[in-house]
Amino acid sequence: MASEPFDHPNSSFVLLGVPSLEAFPTCLGILFCSGYIITLVGNGVVLLVIGLDNSLRDPIHCFLAMLAIIDVVMVTSVVPKMLSIFWLKSMEIGYMACFVQMFLVHSTTSLESGVLLAMAVDRYIAICHPLRYQAILNRQTIAQIGLAIVVRALLFMVPLTGMVTNLPYCRSRVVPHLYCEHMAVAKLACTDPRPSRLYSVAGSSLIVGMDMAFIAASYGMILKTVLGKKSCWKAFSTCGCHICVLLLYYIPGMVSIYAQQFGSGVSVQAQVLLADLYLTLPTMLNPIVYSVRTKQIRQAVLRMLFSRKVRA
Repeated sequence: MASEPFDHPNSSFVLLGVPSLEAFPTCLGILFCSGYIITLVGNGVVLLVIGLDNSLRDPIHCFLAMLAIIDVVMVTSVVPKMLSIFWLKSMEIGYMACFVQMFLVHSTTSLESGVLLAMAVDRYIAICHPLRYQAILNRQTIAQIGLAIVVRALLFMVPLTGMVTNLPYCRSRVVPHLYCEHMAVAKLACTDPRPSRLYSVAGSSLIVGMDMAFIAASYGMILKTVLGKKSCWKAFSTCGCHICVLLLYYIPGMVSIYAQQFGSGVSVQAQVLLADLYLTLPTMLNPIVYSVRTKQIRQAVLRMLFSRKVRA
């Protein structure tokens, strides 16, 4: 007998968690909670320092502040619910809450990718065209870049959210995931969810492919410019750290998306862990790799701590 669609407004989904790892809720909860605290503290310090120190007003600092805000929103949209699943066994999530979470997760991933691209272009202009840096990246240009990043995320997510929310969902409402991941939820529809899934794969591939191509081109031109100069090793070190974080962000997410869409041999457990990894690990590392390693921000943090000690 076919399942009947359930009543949307009064219904909820059940987040199963990590399949086959349900016996380790305390350990998983401690792991994600620790990462969440580190993320909040790290990004909070970055935002505080940039907000209080008037010397940190260069374009790169604006992009770092954008990245910190996006990271906080991204992890806050998923980790508190993860912890309630692990520690409180609260697996239900309301119908509208599920789609709001879905919108926040997928839109912030698009926003983050756009900001990472903007930061790579910023470094390219600063190193390869230092005399024109302030003229090219003025306040108006930064505002336009920020607006373009937001508009792109909305143009991608609004149609996708509309497609998924309009699907009729059956009484089987168990989502084998820790949050309302788009494809995991779409699979519960009574009708064929392939249009929304294909749109998601095509849109994600386009955004990630374009951003990674431009990021790679930017870092390539940076390395070409500094090759043979005294700053060569420093540039290699910085670019290497950035590329590692980028790979940790892009690869798990794309593998998870392609695995769910094309039904490869990747297990559901691996898909869930990969999806959780690209949402939580880079947000924890970004303040360290992009901010603490920046000399001006590091000095500003030390000034802030030193002045507080003197006052005390």
